[in-house]
Amino acid sequence: MRAAQVTKFGDPSVLITADLPDPVPAPGEVLIDVAYADTIFVETQIRSGWGGEFFPVTPPYVPGGGVSGVVSALGPDVPAEWLGRRVTAFVTGSYAERAVAATSALTVVPDSLDLLQAAALVHDGVTATGLMELTAVTETDRVLILGASGGMGTLLVQLAHARGARVVAAARGEAKSALVRDLGADATVDTNSPDWPARARHALGGADGSADVVLDGVGGEPGASAFPLTADGGRFSAHGAPTGGFATLDPTEAKRRDITLFGIADVQFTPADVRRLTASALAEAAAGRLRPVIGEVFSLEGAGEAHAAVEGRGLVGKVVLKM
Repeated sequence: MRAAQVTKFGDPSVLITADLPDPVPAPGEVLIDVAYADTIFVETQIRSGWGGEFFPVTPPYVPGGGVSGVVSALGPDVPAEWLGRRVTAFVTGSYAERAVAATSALTVVPDSLDLLQAAALVHDGVTATGLMELTAVTETDRVLILGASGGMGTLLVQLAHARGARVVAAARGEAKSALVRDLGADATVDTNSPDWPARARHALGGADGSADVVLDGVGGEPGASAFPLTADGGRFSAHGAPTGGFATLDPTEAKRRDITLFGIADVQFTPADVRRLTASALAEAAAGRLRPVIGEVFSLEGAGEAHAAVEGRGLVGKVVLKM
């Protein structure tokens, strides 16, 4: 099979396509003919050599973790009903034409949902749906979303809007702001403006211009700047780090103001929760209530270009690889 390998840590040019042996499903596993592979920002960071304490990988390796595709072979003792099913799954090394996954890791894709849309929901659909549960967003909340035009941010905007919350979306530039307004944001804030926190306060409204819930998918200085906007008794989720690190927050100040802090560990869901959240996201998309935004689709041979596009941040929504 063809696969994209990280040959050494470095820039996107280290991603090279190669011929590798087809994986063989073990007992309880299936072989998936991959249609599309999801990409997420952290994969570009790992490829560059960042995060070794969290992601202990050694080149050469095949990156990626989420796929959509069709089950083409079964391991021993796997029920025949799985053969030919359209599924999504978390796998090890998704930038490849084939992958293996345990049947317990499979989610059936609804007939009305395209495999491209399904792939775009493998990671971000799970995390976004889980964050809605974790932060318990309701119709009385004012919600500030950082990184709102990204793959997960666009889903968070839609999900928070569907719950009836007032949604203020932070994004860079008018094109990205227009997108998130179309997805249901009540107001937008351009983070290119140095005074964006003050503008966010104005957009949030209420007596004190604060957010009951802050969903920080950016980290770094923007995340830290958003923390003071959190209402006393509010919830702050620091789950993203495309700036190079998670937002640095003061737990003592959070405790003093009764702010509940969530971090990346809080969105590491159990396998059972992953299946439940995936099924929920796919069902919402199949029903037309959740739209994954796909910025561009690259070929497997263009995996390096896909990483460059993700790092360049010029695209809105998801970058997906087509096998």
